[in-house]
Amino acid sequence: MQAVRGDEQNFVEGSINRAIFMLSIPMILEMAMESLLAIVDIFFISRLHNNDAVTAVGLTESTMAIVYSLAMGLGMAATAMVARRIGEKDSDGAAVSAVNTIYIGVIVSVVISAVGLFFYQDILLLMGASESVVAVGSGYTQWMLVGNFTIVALFLVNAIFRGAGNAAIAMQSLWIANILNMILDPILIFGFGAIPALGVTGAAIATNIGRGAGVLYQLYFLAGEKGIIKIHRENIKLDWSIIGRLLKVSAGNIGQFLISTASWLFMARIMVTFGSAAFAGYQFAIRVIIFTILPSWGMANAAATLVGQNLGAQQPDRAEKSVWKAGFLNMIFLGLISIAFYFVSEPIMQIFSDDAQVIRYGTQCLRIVAFGYVFYGYGMVIVQSFNGAGDTLTPTILNLFGYWLFQIPLAYLLAVQFDFGASAVFWAIAIAESVMAVIAIYIFRRGKWKEVKI
Repeated sequence: MQAVRGDEQNFVEGSINRAIFMLSIPMILEMAMESLLAIVDIFFISRLHNNDAVTAVGLTESTMAIVYSLAMGLGMAATAMVARRIGEKDSDGAAVSAVNTIYIGVIVSVVISAVGLFFYQDILLLMGASESVVAVGSGYTQWMLVGNFTIVALFLVNAIFRGAGNAAIAMQSLWIANILNMILDPILIFGFGAIPALGVTGAAIATNIGRGAGVLYQLYFLAGEKGIIKIHRENIKLDWSIIGRLLKVSAGNIGQFLISTASWLFMARIMVTFGSAAFAGYQFAIRVIIFTILPSWGMANAAATLVGQNLGAQQPDRAEKSVWKAGFLNMIFLGLISIAFYFVSEPIMQIFSDDAQVIRYGTQCLRIVAFGYVFYGYGMVIVQSFNGAGDTLTPTILNLFGYWLFQIPLAYLLAVQFDFGASAVFWAIAIAESVMAVIAIYIFRRGKWKEVKI
C-alpha cells in the first residue's frame, strides 16, 4: 500500500530490494493500465465482427507507433534528466527540466495533428489498406492522429513523475484514463440511447477522452504542493540550454524508438500480404503480448530511475546492483508468462475472435514470440538502464543492428523469399529480441554508461 500511495521518495539510500519494490510496483501497475487501454479497445472493436475494422486499427496503431516513439524518446530524456537532478538534491532544476520537456511535446503534437487532419486516408493507403479498410476505419485514424496530444502529454508527464520517484501519480493518471475508456468504449462504438453507434471511430474518441482526463489529473499534481516537483510561475521559463540538452539526450532515445517502431511498421506491411485473417490474428496476439510486456517495462523504468538518481548521488555501484536485481526479477516474470502462453494461447485468442483462421494465426504468434521472453526480460531492463544513465547512443546502435540489419531481413527472407509464411515473421521477432538482449548484457558489463554526463 505504501508503494501504491507513493510514500517512499528516497531511493538512493537503504535497501536496494526495497527501492526496486517501492518504485516498480506503481510503475508495473501503470504499464498494466497502459496495456489494458489497448486490450479494451481491440476487445470491443472485435465485437463488430469486421476484420476490416480490426485491420484499420492495427494499421493505425502501427502508424501511431511513431507518435509513441517520439513521446517515449523525449520521456526517457526527461526521466534521465529529472532523476539526475533529484539525485543531486536540485528540485528546482528538476522542475525547470520538466517544464521545458512539456514545451517540446506541445510543438511535436501540433505538427502531428496537422498531418493527421489532412492526410489520414493517405496514411492508411500507404500502409497497404484496401478501399474497404479505409472506408470503415479512416475516422479512427483521423481521431487518433489529431488527438495525439493526449498520448504525448500522458507519456511525457508520467516520465517526469517517474524520474522524480513519484511513480504512484503516473499510475493513478492511467487508472483514470482506463476507467473512462472502458465506460465510453461500448457506448460510443455500439451506441446507447440518444448516442449513435459510431463504430470503430467511437473507440478513438473514447480513448482520447480517457487520456485527456488523465492528463488533467497529471497537471493538477504538477501545479500542486504535494510532490517533489512543483511547477509554479517562477520555473515556467523557457530555458534554451536545457532544451538543447533534452534534445541531445532525446535524439538518441527517439532514434532508437523510431528504429524499432519503424521496423514494426515494416513487419506489419509483411503480415498484411498474408490476408486479413492473418493480419487480424497477428494484431490480436501483439495486443496480448503488449499487455504482458508493458508491466515488465514498469520494472525496466524503475531500474532507469534508480540508475539516474544513484548516478546523480555519485553511487554508480549501487546503480549497477539495482539493474542486475531488477533484470533477474523481470526475467523470472516473463519466463512464467511464456510458459503460460504455451498452454493457453488458443483460449486467449478465442476471446477476440471466433474465426478459425484468425485464432490459428494468433495462437501461433503468441507461442512463438514467447520463446524470446526470458532473454527479453533481462534485455529490456538493461536497455532502459542505458537510457536512465543518459547513454542513448548504445541502445540506438543496438536497435539499428537488431531490427533493421537482422530482424527485418530475416523475416522477409523466411516469410516471403523462402515462402515459409506468417510463422517465419513470428520466429524472426523471437530470435532477434533474444540476440539483442545478449549483446546488451555484454555491453552493460563493460560499464561505460557510468561515465555519461547530462
